[in-house]
Amino acid sequence: MNGTAEGARLVAGVDSSTQSTKVVVCDAATGRVVRTGKAAHPDGTEVDPSAWWRAFTEASGGLLDGVEAIGIGGQQHGMVALGESGEPVRPALLWNDTRSAKAAAELAGELGGPQAWAKTVGLVPVASFTVTKLRWMAEHEPELADRVARVLLPHDWLTWRLLGGEPVTDRGDASGTGYFSPAEGVYRTEILAHAFGGRTPALPEVLGPAEAAGRTADGVLVSAGTGDNMAAALALDLGPGDVVVSLGTSGAVFGVSESAPADPTGTVAGFADATGRFLPLACTLNAARVLTASAAMLGVGLDELDRLALAAEPGAGGLTLLPYLDGERTPNLPEASGTLLGLRRTNMTPENLARAAVEGMLCGLAAGIDAVAEHGGTVRRVLLIGGAAQSASVRAVAPLVFGVPVVVPEPGEYVALGAARQAAWALGGAAEPPRWNGGEPAELDTPSSGALEAGRRLRLSHSDARELVHGVSSGSGED
Repeated sequence: MNGTAEGARLVAGVDSSTQSTKVVVCDAATGRVVRTGKAAHPDGTEVDPSAWWRAFTEASGGLLDGVEAIGIGGQQHGMVALGESGEPVRPALLWNDTRSAKAAAELAGELGGPQAWAKTVGLVPVASFTVTKLRWMAEHEPELADRVARVLLPHDWLTWRLLGGEPVTDRGDASGTGYFSPAEGVYRTEILAHAFGGRTPALPEVLGPAEAAGRTADGVLVSAGTGDNMAAALALDLGPGDVVVSLGTSGAVFGVSESAPADPTGTVAGFADATGRFLPLACTLNAARVLTASAAMLGVGLDELDRLALAAEPGAGGLTLLPYLDGERTPNLPEASGTLLGLRRTNMTPENLARAAVEGMLCGLAAGIDAVAEHGGTVRRVLLIGGAAQSASVRAVAPLVFGVPVVVPEPGEYVALGAARQAAWALGGAAEPPRWNGGEPAELDTPSSGALEAGRRLRLSHSDARELVHGVSSGSGED
């Protein structure tokens, strides 16, 4: 998309995600997207940060002419460990690297246990969080750990690479480390030192939501940046009662809250958002890839998977899939594998298998909705975003499983858009972010009372299966 209104000010937003870098250039006053770019990242759960810079350079090539401000949104939790001269001492460990699962379990039992962790930093350690990766490094790579002078997150590193000077971050992304208190707005360096074997590497300065990080050598303003979920929430302009279900590589459920959540079960992470509020969030490792893996198993494409799933009855003829194909974060089962229960000769059909995949993915996220509601207030509606939100079967099953109205915003690069909106906010200097013109979301059909009851029973059956196989309840409030 090209072309801008004469005299329009332009801002750019970057989404440096697990799989790729996406760049959008927007009209700073309206949010209208005028240019876009994209470049792939290498696969894997650890990566040399220089790959992110190469992808940013490729994705933004030829797009930034006339841009006055830029913001970076990045995948949360990744550990970027730098030496004295700023070079990485090892590849960055990403959020989905579960090698620190044992370290997470040990940390969760230390420093007063889960209750104290939740009260102090708003979360209970799981393998995703930066603090657990530092513990793993201290135990398994002590010589490398001794060389670490500074620890950054992926978005921090990209902002620093743009600007040089002293690294900065924002309270949203910092709140996903495990050594930052969202409620108090300060680092808890004693937790960092405890996890990292007494070492205390430098941490980036935490900027306010509308504060600028600086200017590039050619004069472009750089905003504070933020984590990917915080950026998406900013792009969607979430209000009270709005809960986002994001179906990407991972599945995320989040809303905004005026108070700092503290969930000692660890189901809900009490993150900060990108506006000065808080972002209670539950995350699953298994979302859209459950569908792609199921389609591959059945030897069909995603369109055919949709057709098969829609041809089956709710409940998939008694099949229940616990879709922990890559382990799981919520519930905290990093070593788990997927389980298909209820197989009989009479229900072993492609249609039921496809339906079980869709229902399994969504039931895990429904438990997250209930948990977020407990820490963020009443759920008025669900906003369904991410690549899998375009699936016909997902759109049909989601209202049944979630039990509240579901809307699907227009497809968009919400992380990049949120980063661009933050850049416009920093550029304009107003007390609130600019009001951007969003498209009207599509509201999905409201199920009948009978269908909603079937959806409730479906969630109960998934909760029962999870307890049977793994000995943990869903955290859905339905037990």
